[in-house]
Amino acid sequence: MAESIQFAIIGCGLIGRKRAAALAPGQLLYACDLDPARANSIAAAYTGCSAVSDFQIVLADSKVDAVIVATLNGSLAPLALAAVRAGKHVLMEKPGGLNAGQLRVLAAAAAAGQVQVRLGYNHRFHPSLQKARALIDSGALGPLMFLRGRYGHGGRIGYEQEWRADPKLSGGGELIDQGVHLIDLAGWFLGDFPEVSGHATTSFWAMPVDDNAFLSLRTATGQTAWLHVSCTEWKNLFSFEIYGRDAKIALDGLGGSYGPERCTFYKMLPQMGPPETTVWDYPAGDESWRLEVAAFEEDIRLQRVPQPGLREGIRILEIVETIYRSSGYPVTETPLVP
Repeated sequence: MAESIQFAIIGCGLIGRKRAAALAPGQLLYACDLDPARANSIAAAYTGCSAVSDFQIVLADSKVDAVIVATLNGSLAPLALAAVRAGKHVLMEKPGGLNAGQLRVLAAAAAAGQVQVRLGYNHRFHPSLQKARALIDSGALGPLMFLRGRYGHGGRIGYEQEWRADPKLSGGGELIDQGVHLIDLAGWFLGDFPEVSGHATTSFWAMPVDDNAFLSLRTATGQTAWLHVSCTEWKNLFSFEIYGRDAKIALDGLGGSYGPERCTFYKMLPQMGPPETTVWDYPAGDESWRLEVAAFEEDIRLQRVPQPGLREGIRILEIVETIYRSSGYPVTETPLVP
């Protein structure tokens, strides 16, 4: 493998453009999309990048070390499987597939081919989340007790007609869209959740998938993650609070329409009462995409199992499926041919 890892991007929409911008000059060899105009729009901006509409051209090029798959949910797992079988490492967007079964097939193929597959849960790389991770790892919160997460956005006219409202393309609604980010973050801080309860509902949008979901997840030792995701939030919101026996962390905003990103640390004093408060603001642009790609490159160079990788992706979709089934929503069972 060349010293500089060489990439191709399949899917040249908004996320594909963000992924391209996160690469170093000269790293992007192909921009691939069924819409030639979208592929050309990326390729024209990066020296040495070719626009193609056939992903087989990408997979046949031995110079391509890794593939970023940034398509609609329904195409993620099939394209990732094709890339893995071609010997390419893969960074694929969340949730990775329409169901956990697709990711199990992909995991077996990746293990057989000895290639790395990372799930694109970029929120872990936001500075406020990184700060929270460092504070917790330092012991500043003491033993963790529970966390509370809220994540939501408003829709737009015609939202119920878009691809996210079609379970064949999306796998579900708000829970499999933004909800998987909250489940991933909750697991990152608390661990696995053998106990899963909650429900999904369609409260506003006239569509066959959910627009709100409410989850209560518990670890084997009783720590709880209480999560709510919504596409009837109207004003975009990200709020994530982590509670320890000695302190609390409150994370607010993700930048842009979600508001300024901030980490607030509340340290409990011996006499209790009002806590000692420290605030970190992060007004700079979103570097999470670049940091995530850098972590993926380290996965490849060190032959390291990515975190989050397919193990985490499978468990997240198992939780999603549990909530959908208990709420009366069908799970999209589209198989991935081994």
